[in-house]
Amino acid sequence: MYRLLTAKRAVAVQKALRAPLTAHPTTTTTLYCGCGGFAPQNFVHYQQYYQMLYRQMPARATTTTATTAVRTQTTTPTQTDALAQAKKKRLRKPRYAKYVELLEVTEQAINERRSRVKRLKSKKLADFIQKTQQQILDRRAREERKDKKTKGGVELSQRQPVEYQKFDLDTLDASMLESGTYDDRPMLFFGKDKYTKQVIANPEEVQNILKSFHNFREIIESMGNEQLDSDFGLSIPKILADEHEVPDPFEAIEPYINPLDKSKPSFTAVATPSSSAVTAKSKKRFKSKVHVNEEQERLAKQRALHINLNTYLNVCVSANMLNRALSTIIAYRGRVRKSSLPHLSEGLITIDLYNILMQGYAGKGSFERCQEILKLVEEDGLSCNEQTYAAIFECLGRLEADEQNQQTISEYIAQADKEGFSLNQIMDRSKFVADQRDIALDAIRRLQPEFTPVYAPPQLGYNNELLNHLNEHVMPVGEIENTSTENPDYAIMNSKRGYTKEQLEQLGREQLKVELEGCITIKSIEKSKEFSNAEKCRERLKELEHSWRKQISTAIVRDLNTLRAQVRFKPHGYMNYYTYLKTLDTSHFVEILIKELYKLADGSETFSPTVGQLYKELGQKVQQRYQIEQKKQNGTLEKIGEIYSSYCDLWDSGRTQDNSRQAWQRLVHDQRESGPSMDLQEVPWPSNVLTGVGRFLYNILMRDIKIDAHLMRSKSKTKAVQPQNLLPAFYTLFRNQGRLVKEEVKPHPVLSRLFRASRQQTLTFDSNLVPMLCPPQPWSTPHNGGYLLNKSELIRLPHQAIQQWERIHTSNPQNLYPALDSLNQLASVPWRVNTQLLDVMVEVFQNGGDAKLDVPQPPSSLPPLPSLPPKDAEGNSASNADRAKQFRDKLGHRRKQAEMYSLWCDALYRLSLAQHYRDKVFWLPHNMDFRGRVYPVPPHLNHLGSDLARSMLIFDQAQPLGVDGFSWLKLHCINLTGLKKRDSVRERLLYAEDIMPEILDSADNPLTGRMWWSKSDEPWQTLACCMEIANVHRCPDPAAYLSRFPIHQDGSCNGLQHYAALGRDKAGACSVNLAPSAIPQDVYSAVATLVERSRKTDAQNGLHVAEALAGFVRRKVIKQTVMTTVYGVTRYGARLQIARQLKDIDDFPKDWVWPASTYLTTKTFESLREMFTSTREIQDWFTECARLISGVCSQNVEWVTPLGLPVVQPYNRQEMKHTARTGLKVTANMSMDMYERPNILKQKNAFPPNFIHSLDSSHMMLTSLHCERQGITFVSVHDCFWTHANTVPELNRSCREQFVALHSQPILEQLSDFMRQTYSFKDNDFTNDGSVEDLSKRQLNRTLKQLPQKGDFDLRNVLDSVYFFS
Repeated sequence: MYRLLTAKRAVAVQKALRAPLTAHPTTTTTLYCGCGGFAPQNFVHYQQYYQMLYRQMPARATTTTATTAVRTQTTTPTQTDALAQAKKKRLRKPRYAKYVELLEVTEQAINERRSRVKRLKSKKLADFIQKTQQQILDRRAREERKDKKTKGGVELSQRQPVEYQKFDLDTLDASMLESGTYDDRPMLFFGKDKYTKQVIANPEEVQNILKSFHNFREIIESMGNEQLDSDFGLSIPKILADEHEVPDPFEAIEPYINPLDKSKPSFTAVATPSSSAVTAKSKKRFKSKVHVNEEQERLAKQRALHINLNTYLNVCVSANMLNRALSTIIAYRGRVRKSSLPHLSEGLITIDLYNILMQGYAGKGSFERCQEILKLVEEDGLSCNEQTYAAIFECLGRLEADEQNQQTISEYIAQADKEGFSLNQIMDRSKFVADQRDIALDAIRRLQPEFTPVYAPPQLGYNNELLNHLNEHVMPVGEIENTSTENPDYAIMNSKRGYTKEQLEQLGREQLKVELEGCITIKSIEKSKEFSNAEKCRERLKELEHSWRKQISTAIVRDLNTLRAQVRFKPHGYMNYYTYLKTLDTSHFVEILIKELYKLADGSETFSPTVGQLYKELGQKVQQRYQIEQKKQNGTLEKIGEIYSSYCDLWDSGRTQDNSRQAWQRLVHDQRESGPSMDLQEVPWPSNVLTGVGRFLYNILMRDIKIDAHLMRSKSKTKAVQPQNLLPAFYTLFRNQGRLVKEEVKPHPVLSRLFRASRQQTLTFDSNLVPMLCPPQPWSTPHNGGYLLNKSELIRLPHQAIQQWERIHTSNPQNLYPALDSLNQLASVPWRVNTQLLDVMVEVFQNGGDAKLDVPQPPSSLPPLPSLPPKDAEGNSASNADRAKQFRDKLGHRRKQAEMYSLWCDALYRLSLAQHYRDKVFWLPHNMDFRGRVYPVPPHLNHLGSDLARSMLIFDQAQPLGVDGFSWLKLHCINLTGLKKRDSVRERLLYAEDIMPEILDSADNPLTGRMWWSKSDEPWQTLACCMEIANVHRCPDPAAYLSRFPIHQDGSCNGLQHYAALGRDKAGACSVNLAPSAIPQDVYSAVATLVERSRKTDAQNGLHVAEALAGFVRRKVIKQTVMTTVYGVTRYGARLQIARQLKDIDDFPKDWVWPASTYLTTKTFESLREMFTSTREIQDWFTECARLISGVCSQNVEWVTPLGLPVVQPYNRQEMKHTARTGLKVTANMSMDMYERPNILKQKNAFPPNFIHSLDSSHMMLTSLHCERQGITFVSVHDCFWTHANTVPELNRSCREQFVALHSQPILEQLSDFMRQTYSFKDNDFTNDGSVEDLSKRQLNRTLKQLPQKGDFDLRNVLDSVYFFS
């Protein structure tokens, strides 16, 4: 039998019986192996096999003297030392021993054992190993105690087990035993001599033993590998990929016996396993569902650690904890230097991290510390940059200006010049906050008094073929504009006129006040009954809030002191949450928790935030407050105020040819001489930090917020003081969310009752979720724009999507200008609420809503489910089927309640905000998704969304209707009804005249008249248009009527329009109105006609489902499916869409809904393929390219839009991992898409619709920029463009011209070239062995070149198409 023993039995091993030693000068030390004779060869074989079991270990210095070849017999002092060492080791954290019994194991037994062990949970296995170890040690202790009693005088060697008595363990390296470096080195003992010889002579049996050991070792190691923060990519990888060939496995491993003996052992010829077989077994295959290989996993960990270090050091500097920041970077620097492979971690410690520390110490005037950091920079082989020298000059500028100081400044100026950095470069390219720029300049002027830095002017123009012609309006920075009074180029400011500088500055001050407070509280429009005890409940709530504030404040101080005590006695070489929490005052935490408390207590019964969501939300609130406090401290707030005042001056005068970005860039450049930099990039906190900070506050919320359970009880007449029963105000429960069970936070029922009874008639919104009271800050860089102080994200991306940001940072800044300028143009449009319509909406909402008018009803309006009777008429109880049906009905009822409450809350928020802003002008800052589609940042009050949302807002700027404006208004009204989709413009206008009485009645009596407007496809927008038409109709001069009403021009199935233009598909282009026609071509009706024709054929052949659909194949039934087919809708999704429409038809038999929806889905897809052949070919090419890129290359699909925006699809495979809830240490674990495996299914299904979305956003942006240049008000809802009635013709012309210009570019050819350059394999990447991998690579190269065939449609026809956008 063979047994692997670990260091836990070291004491027992050292007590083993020593046999007489025999040293041989030419061979290794030998020993008796208990088989009756002297067996030096067998022991040599044992050494070989032992060494073959282990991978290469780093050499350790021995403490044994060179003159000592072997240790003598064991003496009492040696045993005492060993026992003392063992006692010291007991103080260490116990390690679990690893045991395995290696009997004669067959291949089948190995596989069975491996599968059984893999099914064990890691904790159970660890407990099993620990228990087994303890049992062995206890048994050994009992035997030793028994031996002491019965054989006290017996020789020590005779007390050991028989196996140990046969070996002289003094031949082992004593330094190894005494230093405790044998922990993971089991020893292999041979038993009987006969069996030992059999094993040595049989290589196959040795292979079985080795294979069994490696299999079990892999299982054990894989289960113990889940330690957080174990390596961040700094330690040696498990396996080095054949960096150097090991000639002999025995020489590669450090000698185990007598390492000081330099003579080589003489090995007896014996059949041994080959080295390749051993190394192959020792290699552990890389297994990960997330990362492609071990290198990617290491890079991901290193990148995550670098991000965390960058954030942590910035926070340390802002919290004035410079020494902690320095010790942290030194600790991680040490880990890199101690690593055996430091070149693999060279990207972790960069000059940017040192610059953060340099700036911190420079602010203190600590030049000695700065010099120490410079020494570290030099030792690490890093090069200083402009920011480094700026920090040096700032530090020297804060010191007294003596001769030594001037000499030092002179030396560093010379050093910077020697490294190629002029003083102009240093001042121009560095980022400054507060007074850093002025201090650095003062230091330089001590030697060069006349020095004035020359700052490089910003690039203002475009670098895009589609927009370069607009650069003729851009004047160079510093050049004085022509101030002629009749300059048509000033038209770009037309849509911004109407506001004085004083008005705008006052609005700016109000907006800053809102953002500094962090939230806005408004009155709710909810109409509810007042409880009799409402006033008392409000008083109790105020008292509770007062006590809660005290409790929270005390708890914050208590827990921060606890964290500080823990941090004080921990080494500084790691990141902790205490530093992040020290960035704000206790009062800020109190405000954050009180607001969150009110939000949770006023929540619904059907929805509660999960614990994870609450962590992140609280962490984000802390980060937002920290960022605003930083802007207040570093001078950014004052600088923004100065620049914004000049910006308001431009709006007032309107005498500029610049767009918003260009004007802002000029103003920033003009004020660069002093003060902080305005292009500072805010360092966002990583998601793991947000979670950790949020967990700290969550614990206080759950543990310290109490409520009296007797609070709602009325006091007795005797006024006896009732004892308080304080209970936690919040608790958690577990709720099923799909396939997952998540922990949610709920308020105590007493707290909920208190809030309901007090009837809080207000709603509170974060300041970054509501419209702005002044024009937004223009986007001038990817990180600066939107709200004045609040951080606005340019691109809506999940937290793990960093690859697109990498592409944006590495691209030319000019490539982003088209997207930024389009966002600025949309954000510069001033809005107001349509108060006439709002009053009608509020009345309907307060009267319980109306499902037919799309005004949500409260959940209380849902009728309750009938309960099952306990027994029927015959006395029988309800059957199991009835109970199951009732259970399903209950689930559906709850789901319907939750859906109704969500919609009702959305309407409540929207209408309440509209009521709050009803007499105010406001602006909507915009951002975009990763494809370039734009959205307003405020989610509740905007012009996107449902019919109710779109109808609520009108332009603030009024313009006269002009000659044709009234006609456009009436045409717009008929378009909204959906009644004349197939009629010409002339017929629609005639129809509008015919129904003018209905329009006027709708406007005058919206809820009490004939309500013609309620039968429209878009009822609320139709009613708003009716009201505007009535006002114009009664105006004596309609052409002079000042209208604020937006007129819509909607694309005709815009996705198919782009596909038809890409493929020059003539038939497809005609069906989606790219070609001129007398009447509009309705693709939805055309598809419905094809489907109906096929249905009739099937019905004649006796197909029952086709017969059931007779008369129900309507345009509305298949419209959504046709529209979303080009956007990648699946057959399952299309079936749900059609089923939803069939359910809404009252006459359709409900039993046929599902079979009919399946049938119609198939027929709709077949009809589309028949109509749009070129579209299907392009879509299939997109899908195949994405499948091969994500599958063969294991990369995300990326491309560049025609306007230069880099796009990366952020779909990756992510593992659901539960991170350890450490209260102190920051775990630098982050998921990042650029290092992870792509989700192939999502990548290939999403690429066609995402690429088309990026094209329609490019078309919108081109139209936006050209309309702005012409002075036309322009607003977009994706492929629906809005403008004033008098400028609709100009909008239509620009829209068509830009569509033709966009598709005149070789879009598919450019995409193919980009993908070939990015993803194609080179000739040396092929193995030419006919393998699947090799064939897949060749297929990828071939597919990226195979462009779909194009038709012969002439794009210039679009210019004459009336119904292209209408």
